[in-house]
Amino acid sequence: MANIYTAILKQDGDWWIGWIEEVPGVNCQEKTREELLESLGVALKEALEFNREDAIRAAAPDYTEEPIIV
Repeated sequence: MANIYTAILKQDGDWWIGWIEEVPGVNCQEKTREELLESLGVALKEALEFNREDAIRAAAPDYTEEPIIV
């Protein structure tokens, strides 16, 4: 099941800028709205993977994982 995140988009002059509402630090700037949405998706995937790897590194070697539903 895919998680759903919220992109905040704004046109600023010739540029489109955007953020992922739920994940601080995930932001992009592109010339078109479509390019912005694609870049935000890539940046979000990379940020989530980095955070996942960082958490596992910090907890290793003895840790457990539990799903949390909000």
